[in-house]
Amino acid sequence: MKTLRVLGIETSCDETSAAVVEGHRDDVALRSLVILSQDVHRLFGGVVPELASRAHLTSVVPVVRRALDDAGVGVRDLDAVAVTHAPGLVGALLVGVSYGKALAHAAGVPLVGAHHMEGHLFATALEHADATPPFTALLVSGGHTLLLDVAAWGDYRLLGATRDDAAGEAFDKVAKLLGLPYPGGRHIERLARTGTPDRHRFARPMVRANQTPADADYYDVSFSGLKTAVLHAVRRAEAEGADALDAERPHLARGFQDALIETLVEKTYRAARAFDRRRVVLGGGVACNGALVAAMRRRLEPRGATVFAPTPRLATDNAAMIARAGLFRLERGETADLSLNAYATLPMPGLVDERRTGRAEWRAGAASG
Repeated sequence: MKTLRVLGIETSCDETSAAVVEGHRDDVALRSLVILSQDVHRLFGGVVPELASRAHLTSVVPVVRRALDDAGVGVRDLDAVAVTHAPGLVGALLVGVSYGKALAHAAGVPLVGAHHMEGHLFATALEHADATPPFTALLVSGGHTLLLDVAAWGDYRLLGATRDDAAGEAFDKVAKLLGLPYPGGRHIERLARTGTPDRHRFARPMVRANQTPADADYYDVSFSGLKTAVLHAVRRAEAEGADALDAERPHLARGFQDALIETLVEKTYRAARAFDRRRVVLGGGVACNGALVAAMRRRLEPRGATVFAPTPRLATDNAAMIARAGLFRLERGETADLSLNAYATLPMPGLVDERRTGRAEWRAGAASG
């Protein structure tokens, strides 16, 4: 089998990234990875789409050049250019898609459109050779929370998803309530380490002892109610004075984080048990959370499952995962032409929504019966 070399370009949100991977099938090596984050958004407490697009315009060329230089290759040495074309901020995506199309055309190599969330599925495998299908996957980021059964690369069953706020979005909003900087995930995690467990015990959303696989919310998650509960707790503390709120911040952070993590762990455990998966793969920016990874391992490893999590470098939005997903699609002969466009939302290729077909409930019932 021929070894392929793919350049990946990622501009879906507020990171401009480029990377080169080399290999075939599951034997793939990362040759270079450059990630340039846009710190300007911290001033606004969230990503400003117009500013993100403009920053990508000024950064994409030098970032790609650096990735090629670090890998010791030129554009003529590539077998393909893979670029994120969905989902994400359309203006930001268009920068990467337009540049990727031009670069592929100029180099005379195939163009591959990569799905951002499929990229997160592949990211962990770049660091852990055994993080390959079949496995249960939990993808948790600022914009998405997806629980998947991955029977094989390209064969994805959607078991559960968020019905409102994504996990990363909930972290950011609660951080704002607590007066913490954006992005909020790492600040809440750091603060929560000094908090007392159960001093503020919030309900675990959509987790009930009497739930069955036939329930529509068996795998789904919802964090808007949890966020509201934290808001009310903050207001009660504020009513007692600024000093009271300062004293309660670590405990509020701990209570929120524990509730969110226990919810994610329970849903993932249900999926792994239902499909008898011995591997669990985490992906997305929230997979950087050490408390989440530790809790997942405590729950899953006693039943014989191995939990794989990416390092922060590959958990955040990055082009290595896009190059890896692009290599997979390239080997399947799935290339794009110059009509490739950017989309704010787009289903993951190969995804079947089992919440609609009912097969997930059937499988879960059979496994637990």
